Amino acid sequence: MSGVLFSSESVTSGHPDKLCDAISDAIVDACLAIDSNARVAVETCVKGKEDKGLIVLAGEVSLNGEVPNYAAIARTAGANIGYVSHKIGMDATSEELCDVQVHITTQSANIAQGVNKDGLDQGAGDQGMMFGYACEETEQYDGLKGRFFPLAAALSQRLSRRLTTVREQGILPWARPDGKSQVTVEYNQDGSVKRVHTVVIAIQHDNELKERFDGSEEQELEYIRSQIEEHVVNHSIPSELLDSEYKLVVNGTGRFADPGGPYADAGLTGRKIIVDTYGGMGRHGGGAFSGKDPSKVDRSAAYASRWAAKHVVAAGLASRCEIQLAYVIGVAEPVSVRVETFGTSTLAESEVANRVSNVFDFRPGAISRDLNLQRPIYSITAAGGHFGRFPTDKGEFPWEVLDQSRIAKLKNG
Repeated sequence: MSGVLFSSESVTSGHPDKLCDAISDAIVDACLAIDSNARVAVETCVKGKEDKGLIVLAGEVSLNGEVPNYAAIARTAGANIGYVSHKIGMDATSEELCDVQVHITTQSANIAQGVNKDGLDQGAGDQGMMFGYACEETEQYDGLKGRFFPLAAALSQRLSRRLTTVREQGILPWARPDGKSQVTVEYNQDGSVKRVHTVVIAIQHDNELKERFDGSEEQELEYIRSQIEEHVVNHSIPSELLDSEYKLVVNGTGRFADPGGPYADAGLTGRKIIVDTYGGMGRHGGGAFSGKDPSKVDRSAAYASRWAAKHVVAAGLASRCEIQLAYVIGVAEPVSVRVETFGTSTLAESEVANRVSNVFDFRPGAISRDLNLQRPIYSITAAGGHFGRFPTDKGEFPWEVLDQSRIAKLKNG
């Protein structure tokens, strides 16, 4: 009999929705590289068809400088992911086989008058609420320490990133860009992690792969499953979490052959918001991240609330922490700051909240200053999760960096 189960999913960079996120974030980065104060809100839609693929860009951009070539950015982003062949779902490089439509105007003057203020007076780019979450579930496992992240989400992210790696490195040359992962973690009654209960993988593959097995789809699936277990699952999930009874399901319908990607499913920016965050373990305010510059609190305040929650847990004030921020468009100060520790802190939640408010400044201008967000650092976030990632040498994922001085202030009150 199973204990308490919780599942989270992730998707690869070649999933149609993530392709859209990648294109939108590539445009954000291109605009910020020209003007660090650029205002960007760009959505992408993709769809593959029998005769040709289609990429649609729509939104608003205001910047000081020469406007980038949006169509070229979209094609390059698609090609970098691996969509360079019409037969697999899209050839983003071909003007003959893929159209790019651009419908981008400038930011509304009514929005701009509340946002375009200097420094700490900068107002929020929209109303709304954002959540940040952190916990200790990853901290006992090698390769996961320091993430302070829900385990099911961390593992599903690792699987999706590994699916991309084995394709790009030629380890699994038959693999295509489109794929998904899902991990179910089993918990003991006291809430501690027991084991990984189920792993689900979907991976698009070469339509001709079955010819290695005289056309047998059953043998093809058995081969794909064995290769995924050896090169993906065993590389991504700590061995102590995998026992002999765990379940592995690969390509549950039996086949996931070419053409896939945007041909099989249309993609849209912002449709994988739970994949982008905490895998359902933490709450979500509803706003997507990709395609938005850091003046949009949907993005920047979500990063700041995660940053603060991670510090609370790293400081030992709680083993689980969720922080909610809420804003009014054009106003710098948040309407509310709420801290919840789910009964895992020895301090009153009001005291934890006071310490958080004293250590972190949640005004949009302060968030951008403290995390240095007005830089082209967003393309990497488009796949594999925005949180629970290790900061890079290029300064990406600054909201995952732990500041020891802030931890000390949280501890000392």
